[in-house]
Amino acid sequence: MLKTGLKAFSHPWRWYWLALGVILLDIATKVWAVEAFMYGPAMQIIPGLLQFTYAENYGAAFSFLADAGGWQRWFFGVIAFGFSIVVTVWLWRLSPAKRWEPAALGLILGGAIGNLWDRMLLGYVRDFISVYYGSWSFPVFNVADMAISIGAAMLVIELLFFAGKKGEAEKSAEV
Repeated sequence: MLKTGLKAFSHPWRWYWLALGVILLDIATKVWAVEAFMYGPAMQIIPGLLQFTYAENYGAAFSFLADAGGWQRWFFGVIAFGFSIVVTVWLWRLSPAKRWEPAALGLILGGAIGNLWDRMLLGYVRDFISVYYGSWSFPVFNVADMAISIGAAMLVIELLFFAGKKGEAEKSAEV
């Protein structure tokens, strides 16, 4: 009975649960940021380095095309939706033995859908994490952006350091 109950968390469902967790955390933190910082002052977390604030991003990464006139909402929405379908199918086709790659894809999928939710519902993405030093500042971002970035870094690490080793192990097992 216990084994049947945990079937919802078996491959590939566990990675979709991870994506859902990212989506829910992203939405919850954005709601919190709107309530806390939309009309109020920023909250210094590490003075001179990190603060929570509120920003609306009408473009893509780093506000790319933010002033394009509105068409970018639908353009980026279609791209995010299509990308989410590709990642969903990719996750489904992975071997149940894999852990690193599907975890990375789950993070990316959750982040993409989290930002897609904002873009389609509001026409912009809500950002609230600000990293800065002196007069330099990194573009404000959110939990979905972090999940996408961490997932992408994990995929790069997989490709650079582990992809060739898995291929060699599979070849030696065939011989």
